[in-house]
Amino acid sequence: MRYIWLIIGIVMASSCKKWLDVKPVSQVSEEDLFKTEAGFEEALTGIYSRCSAIELYGFELNCGFPEVLAQNYTLVGQDFHQYQQTAIYNYKDDDFIRRKDDVWRGLYNAIVNCNLLLENLDKNGDILTNDKYAIIRAEALALRAYLHFDVLRLFAPSFKSNASANAIPYVTTFSNKVTPLSTVSETLDQIVADLKQAKEIIRPFDPILKAGYVTGYPWVYYDEQTGNDQTEDDAATLFLTQRRHRMNYYAICGALARVLLYAEQKEEALQNALEVIDSNKFPWTNNDNFIESDPEKKDRILYKELVFAWYIPNMRTELANKFTTEATGLFLEDNACKALYETGGVGGDDNRFKEWFRLISGTGNNISRRHLQKYMRENEINRHFLVAPAIRLSEMYYIASECAYDADPEKGATYLNTVRSNRGMGTPLTISNKEQLMEELVKEARKEFYAEGQIFYMYKRLNRGITAQLGGNVPPSDQIFVLPLPDYEIEFGNR
Repeated sequence: MRYIWLIIGIVMASSCKKWLDVKPVSQVSEEDLFKTEAGFEEALTGIYSRCSAIELYGFELNCGFPEVLAQNYTLVGQDFHQYQQTAIYNYKDDDFIRRKDDVWRGLYNAIVNCNLLLENLDKNGDILTNDKYAIIRAEALALRAYLHFDVLRLFAPSFKSNASANAIPYVTTFSNKVTPLSTVSETLDQIVADLKQAKEIIRPFDPILKAGYVTGYPWVYYDEQTGNDQTEDDAATLFLTQRRHRMNYYAICGALARVLLYAEQKEEALQNALEVIDSNKFPWTNNDNFIESDPEKKDRILYKELVFAWYIPNMRTELANKFTTEATGLFLEDNACKALYETGGVGGDDNRFKEWFRLISGTGNNISRRHLQKYMRENEINRHFLVAPAIRLSEMYYIASECAYDADPEKGATYLNTVRSNRGMGTPLTISNKEQLMEELVKEARKEFYAEGQIFYMYKRLNRGITAQLGGNVPPSDQIFVLPLPDYEIEFGNR
């Protein structure tokens, strides 16, 4: 009998508040787990919990080494900092090897559990109602694709660089057999196929598609901004609440837009991005909520705009506390932060700079530091859940801008300026050509996705130099953009 290690989400309720208290369970037999509807739900929740671990999206893949590789932290003068060698692209450093191998192992562990769940849906899925079967199957397929895509973006050349290069194993079965490497192009095709299948399966059943489904802040049932009752906490079962914390229909559209852009299939990428934008399910955050001084009313994460977010129950201890004044804390030197946000010119009104960074003057080597506040919470309060962004509405606008510009430059520029205006910068950019648009998009993405793990992938997709903190850049190269496969992966048959 097979046994699996499972993280089960235990649903708790207190007054009008609902949340997941994630607790480990030692061993659960596969046969027992998949006997009931609740078992299938718990298995899926366990995959999300695995992905939220500190070595994955609970910290490392959002704020850790991809951000260091993108030169987003000041490590000069911090001798013996854990990321010191990573910042200079020393991929033979023991600490870096451990981190990137943990990411590989963790992502494939979650992928294997997606495959186990899909296998048991084929065997025992008839115990589920039609809607539960469809939602669980679609989310498992979408997660499998999403996770493979991040493995691809880290450990293989980009599509632009070498589409025919050997890339990564695309694992679709629960087995101990070695899966051979697929090429970059083949891997992207499999990712897109999984996402498209998931999109079609979930379309008739996802509550987020209902006209009455209104996104909002937790435990707030009337939204003063929209005049609507928000309904994310309301569902027939707790399993179907808070769809934005799961691979919902629009998250799948967003993931497709991201992947198709990477594969340079821009027309279809635009279609999926616009499906998210035109749904009007994800309203721009009211600036009053962003700049609010009262912590109980403050929205640092721009929560309503999140199409998909990872629930991080230990966010205060494992994520926010990484940005501290301690010796190992991550920060950006004051002048570098001002340069990033262009505060001396067009970025002077940027609320992201004002609200996401706190100035600590003259600490450590007499460096004035900016410490990130994006993930900060005061005494467990703020307007939103403990989440880390996975797919933002703004990313859909960036994708639409890039994909629409060639056919309609004015519309392409408008998509970019829409994001900027919602960040406090009311003066629109005048875009003269595609290269200028791309320069401004990269600047914008650096500001918007700071400490979210996305900008390194953008540099890689475009084969652009990585912008240094105070001028200059790191030239684009697969020696930087492609992380080495783990030794054990090479040893057991993939080279």
